[in-house]
Amino acid sequence: MSVKVGDKTGLGVKVDLPDSPPLLLITAEKGFVMCGFLNTEAAEKLGVAAAVVSGVKSFEDVLNAQVKTATSKAKSLGVEVGMKGADALKHMF
Repeated sequence: MSVKVGDKTGLGVKVDLPDSPPLLLITAEKGFVMCGFLNTEAAEKLGVAAAVVSGVKSFEDVLNAQVKTATSKAKSLGVEVGMKGADALKHMF
């Protein structure tokens, strides 16, 4: 699904899971924002720009939630813990 972030468009992936909130991910050209189901340590080892938000149930939640953690590559692009997911994605376009 296309997710609008400012004047850019990312790809949103939502996987509905049994007895659980969904797994959510929004990609940009240089990285992605993911829900807490996905592994930050693996993203760091792979050298990708990734930021994690938690407590989200929709793409709108991902865009509005605060970044809880980010990989070093995401931080090198300007992503900071505490910023909104949408702002993190803007740094990744």
